[in-house]
Amino acid sequence: MKVIGVIPARYGSKRFPGKPLAQLAGKPVVQWVVERANKARRLDRVIVATDDVRIMRAVWHFGGEAMLTSRTARSGTDRVAEVCKKLSADVVINIQGDEPLISPKVIDRLVHVMLKDKRLLMATAAGPLRSESETRSENVVKVVLDRYENALYFTRAAVPHHLTRRGFRGALQHYGIYAYRTKFLLKFAKWKQTPLELAESLEQLRALEHGIRIRVVRIPKGSIGIDTKQDLEKAKRYL
Repeated sequence: MKVIGVIPARYGSKRFPGKPLAQLAGKPVVQWVVERANKARRLDRVIVATDDVRIMRAVWHFGGEAMLTSRTARSGTDRVAEVCKKLSADVVINIQGDEPLISPKVIDRLVHVMLKDKRLLMATAAGPLRSESETRSENVVKVVLDRYENALYFTRAAVPHHLTRRGFRGALQHYGIYAYRTKFLLKFAKWKQTPLELAESLEQLRALEHGIRIRVVRIPKGSIGIDTKQDLEKAKRYL
């Protein structure tokens, strides 16, 4: 089976314009993501999907592959779907363009579960919540699993409802990396937004509301995401 990794990278972020081109230890953020993704053993190809010529040229400059997508795309998922319309692949991994320290092993584990279970249409990753403050933060997306490691629900709220000092162990922190069967992704991108998706601002709920099973791969911890300039400084200190 052919597996590709697609990295959506938008220039016009409201909180951090030009984020993919921000310098991190001498390289643009998007270059870090591409280089980490290329270390994954199970990807046949890695492509940056962008709405801006400046990002596309920067990717070409460091030897990466990029494709220009529509400026009207609603989300990174729509950009990934645009790329998949033009390519032949069985499975696609949506790798966030603001995760410069993404683990190649996480990418490979997602590919593995998709290849192992041919009935799976979609998979993602999650790790432990490490504090009650993370549990209560609206900026930290939580996921609750069933007994078979499939997602029951994603939410920005604290779950479960009755929290104790150790209650945050009842849910996991969701990390925004996704694996899709390509045929399913193209169909998913055409579906209208659903009520729960709009209420939580989480597009993966659109799949759950349509009865799609989402397998969740447990990982020890996520990487440092770059949403703000403060996050960029945090990543610099980490490196």
